[in-house]
Amino acid sequence: MIRPATPADIPAIHRLIVELAIYEKEPDAVNATHADLNAALFGSRPTAECVLAELDGQAAGLALFFTNFSTWTGKPGLYLEDLFVMPSARGAGLGKALLVHLAGIAAARGYARFEWSVLDWNEPAIGFYKALGAKPMDEWTVMRVEGEALAVLAGT
Repeated sequence: MIRPATPADIPAIHRLIVELAIYEKEPDAVNATHADLNAALFGSRPTAECVLAELDGQAAGLALFFTNFSTWTGKPGLYLEDLFVMPSARGAGLGKALLVHLAGIAAARGYARFEWSVLDWNEPAIGFYKALGAKPMDEWTVMRVEGEALAVLAGT
């Protein structure tokens, strides 16, 4: 079952994010607190949305996403920030169900695109995404400014 997350789900969302970081070989990378997630997802001006996949009544997967914008199409798009299914729940169709659910949201909202990034080494995920019709955007490189570099660029 796929359902929208609620504030009561913050501990489960945080747990799944930590599990994702472990899977992505960055076990100490999660700095987000329950309060951070609550503000981002349910605060006065939410910046992201989250849906959960349940298996046997427990949150076993999540998709955390937000709206972006394409100047070329003049329309918004859905950007999937994180998709994760617990290893013990893989093979039950939750990953596909989450992606189908998000595609439905994008289509219902009239969005032009549904996109995400995947780590180069994650061949099982890349194959899975291609099988669903996703195509790699190989000509694009993700750029990021964070931490001290962000402060310097901002002039602070």
